[in-house]
Amino acid sequence: MTSKTYDVVIVGGGLVGAVLALALGKSNIKTALIESSRPETTDSEWDSRIYAITPANVEFLRGLDVWDMLDSTRITAIHAMHIWGDSSATPLAFDAYSAGVAELSWIAESRLMHSAILDAIRSTPAIEVCCPARCIDLKWTADAATLNLQDGTKLTTKLIVAADGANSWVRQQAGITVEKTPYFQQGIVANFTTSLPHQYIARQWFKRDGVLAWLPLPDRRISMVWSLFDEQANELLKLDNDAFCQTVAEAGQHMLGTLQLITPPAAFPLAVQRSAALVAPRLALVGDAAHLVHPLAGQGMNLGLRDVQSLAGIIAESSQDAGNWLALRRYERGRKADILAMQTVTYGLQKLFNNDNPMLGWLRNTGLNAVDKISPLKRLLIAQAIA
Repeated sequence: MTSKTYDVVIVGGGLVGAVLALALGKSNIKTALIESSRPETTDSEWDSRIYAITPANVEFLRGLDVWDMLDSTRITAIHAMHIWGDSSATPLAFDAYSAGVAELSWIAESRLMHSAILDAIRSTPAIEVCCPARCIDLKWTADAATLNLQDGTKLTTKLIVAADGANSWVRQQAGITVEKTPYFQQGIVANFTTSLPHQYIARQWFKRDGVLAWLPLPDRRISMVWSLFDEQANELLKLDNDAFCQTVAEAGQHMLGTLQLITPPAAFPLAVQRSAALVAPRLALVGDAAHLVHPLAGQGMNLGLRDVQSLAGIIAESSQDAGNWLALRRYERGRKADILAMQTVTYGLQKLFNNDNPMLGWLRNTGLNAVDKISPLKRLLIAQAIA
């Protein structure tokens, strides 16, 4: 049996876990990153998993020497957002100029970012990556946590971080419960070429049967996220490519002309998930292990990156004991308001728009029109979106 000791062990090597490892490693905190599967290789194909990264999180990634390593021909700035209700021809419009920023957010592919982060990790001596590795046992004492891997390796650490997704194995070992509320919807994602330029505008339609978003990719390309109730989602996925493209174009009022698929559609179930706690002795939760939100605001990854910034900063300040309980409680208190606000807003918007109640229909469309006319409220919404 091989025994190793670390300041922090992170279980889950996806984007959030990998960024946390890099942030800790750059602070010279001895860190192990545990991942069960090898990362996907980057290639010329476009990734259907894309994220809208806020300017604040772009600066965080730039500070880790990651953002500027991305292929600039594969990332796109969003300069404006147009949002429609289900009975309005006039969109609620936001733009970067009015917000006093260069761009509202940046669109980047999951594989592209993950590859750059892993490259940075490989050149950071304080980080050791165990991949592929399977966790089989996890125990806590007052002073440390001990993680056993299937290959016989025993890892002892001051802090375990659960970054292993919505169905977190680590969270389950700690006995932390979650409250999961399904939306009975699926998020359908796909990328397209367009016959008309997108003009760096993110477009979103709030409809009674779901939420459709078109996000700009480089040149005449867009990425789509369409949240639909299960029955409608399943029917959409049965369509052949031509019919699928035509249906998506019609749902978006043909604003970008003819659409052609460049990645096959994929779907994932949608739910809101709240964890009973973000920390336990010698344990912290980040990313999807800590929270799930509806993708209609595109903020799931940004929430996870804000988890990372908060936890990495607190650990760096507590470098003598990365699992200091008072420091962990400070992390939990600091993150709860942000997470609760995003979950409440996205849950409320989904319920407000995705229904047939005529009174709520009047309310939601009147509300959109009112927001468009109240400049201070618009500025507040923009400030929240770019944080």
